[in-house]
Amino acid sequence: MKIILVRHGQAEDETRPDSARQLTEFGRKQAAQTAEYVTTHYHPDRFVVSPYDRAQQTLAEFQARAPKVPSTTQNNITPSDDARQALIDIGNIEADCLVVVCHMSIVAYIAGLLTGDYPESFSLAEARVFEMDFVMSGMAKEIDRFVPDQPY
Repeated sequence: MKIILVRHGQAEDETRPDSARQLTEFGRKQAAQTAEYVTTHYHPDRFVVSPYDRAQQTLAEFQARAPKVPSTTQNNITPSDDARQALIDIGNIEADCLVVVCHMSIVAYIAGLLTGDYPESFSLAEARVFEMDFVMSGMAKEIDRFVPDQPY
């Protein structure tokens, strides 16, 4: 099984509620680069996404390239949610190649739980690919990483 964790692309400044922040034009380009890489090198069979707008907009780039892949909104993968509970819920999803689109810092904590390593920050729209026989803390190995263009 593969789990591909993706952080959303660059979002606008916090001029509106966090859940309503939109991707910038640059953020859309980042999401497109990541979606292109992931769908070219892997074959997702399920998408899971945060309910926040910027994550949904990032996922839209994946859906444009893999329109037949079903998607589910998972409400407990927002920035301040508990990574342990999120990983339990992710582990209950039937998939061979699952793409999860969410946020810092939960994405780093989920990655750390998968590998048993200390959480490491994700760049904007970064994707990390983990392989495991089953979803359980410390059972995954990171096998690939993609970082799109960054604003700095």
